Amino acid sequence: MKLRVQLQCKNLHEYLKELSPEILDRLYNHPATCLAVYRELPPLAKNYVMRMLFLDQPLPQAAVALWVKKDSEKDHDQCVSVLSGLRLWHSQQLQGGLQGNILNPVFKDNLRIALLGGGKSWADQGDSLGPDRHARDVESLDKYALERWEVVLHFMVGCPSAAVSQDLSQLLIQAGLMRTEAGDAPCITSAGFQFLLLDTASQLWYFTLQYLNTAQTRGMDLVEILSFLFQLSFSTLGRDYSVEGMSESLLTFLQHLREFGLVFQRKRKSRRYYPTRLAITLSAGVSANSSSTAMGATPGTGDSGFIVVETNYRLYAYTNSELQIALVALFSECLYRFPNVVVAQVTRESVQQAIANGITAQQYIGVLVLLYMAELFGEVCMFSSLSVCVIVDYYTAHEMVDWCFLCCVGFKFLRSSFCAFQILHFLRTRAHPVMLKQNPVLPPTITDQIRLWELERDRLQFSEGVLYNQFLSQADFEVLRDRAQGLGCLVWQNVAHRVIVVSPQGHGEVKRFWKRQKSHT
Repeated sequence: MKLRVQLQCKNLHEYLKELSPEILDRLYNHPATCLAVYRELPPLAKNYVMRMLFLDQPLPQAAVALWVKKDSEKDHDQCVSVLSGLRLWHSQQLQGGLQGNILNPVFKDNLRIALLGGGKSWADQGDSLGPDRHARDVESLDKYALERWEVVLHFMVGCPSAAVSQDLSQLLIQAGLMRTEAGDAPCITSAGFQFLLLDTASQLWYFTLQYLNTAQTRGMDLVEILSFLFQLSFSTLGRDYSVEGMSESLLTFLQHLREFGLVFQRKRKSRRYYPTRLAITLSAGVSANSSSTAMGATPGTGDSGFIVVETNYRLYAYTNSELQIALVALFSECLYRFPNVVVAQVTRESVQQAIANGITAQQYIGVLVLLYMAELFGEVCMFSSLSVCVIVDYYTAHEMVDWCFLCCVGFKFLRSSFCAFQILHFLRTRAHPVMLKQNPVLPPTITDQIRLWELERDRLQFSEGVLYNQFLSQADFEVLRDRAQGLGCLVWQNVAHRVIVVSPQGHGEVKRFWKRQKSHT
């Protein structure tokens, strides 16, 4: 089993920095994009942009450095790195050989338009279509958005009633949030489980990034759909907009946004749409206050903390949410269901089945804690263990030692898959008042047993290696061992039996050294 990697959710600037210079320059042709990028800049970077916005000549870098005090040089360097990485300003040589900085002219012109007005309308409002007989208010849009997004989450946890389009299902698989095998329905992965623990805003932003990464393979214009997303972020909640003038690619994208809950469109052929709160807050990514905070703690549930776990492995979930019940069912056996509570049992089989589906013991423990603890005391600790096993298979080596072995060396690292942000967010928003009175919040009996159950099932990882044995003398053994150790390819040794294991990468060099050593003796 390979090392599990924490799910990373990039913010807007981290994503834009990875785009090619050509795409960035095209993006800055749209005022909405320029304003969205400016809005997310650090305060000092915003100050630099404002100072240079109406300058047509480059400023000497030495003069720009004087804008901050000496004890703030680190902040200045970070600001310069951000502005350069986003291609918001360029270096330009001045007369006399000095280096200067000047704002990207395309970005500068369009940011002026965004701030001062002018230019074309960013979006065609629905006034030209007349009054909407089926107009939606803000409350109904919020409800619709959360319901649509909850369908996606329900589908991920395997609810039979949740159905999504083939495009969305394929995107979940390509993003690594779900996996599928021949003839089987898609099932959630370890990354998908981490995804469910993010807040709604981060979920949507991460999912949107995965969509954008595959946009060009779908034949879509990345600049066009990114610009549209930024335009949505400046829309007015509760106001309708017209689809007139949209390209076929953008209309297809609009239907995908409709399925995500980012826009409301009564029918596929409807000529107007309503951006939801999720779309308006989307471009801020993970750097702003999450829309889940504005719209409720958990999508569509209103639940805060609702789980109680007893030392007899009995679990009580006080919720009516199908999504939360499905999450609990991922790692426990449901015994009874009443109108406002579900009773489940944490068993060896349920935990090991969750682990087989890609959920680590630390994730399992973490989700229980996340659902009812309010504050994080102390630092987050990583749980690690190491198990090593060598399985030997003989094969004849050419002009080396008499026998060598193909070795399988197993290293198993159990690591937490949560970041501090995820833990703090869930601990604060889902704290259960009953469990908060305990210290520690989760019984040690539960945490220890879950880790043991995972170790019981998933102990080893196998990788190839080469084993040398049957050395004629202790001196020969020590010479070859020291050489392998010096090359950094020594995996294992047994001094008593004169046996060493080297990695396949270092095997060639160790073999050549041994040949030279034998020729000199």
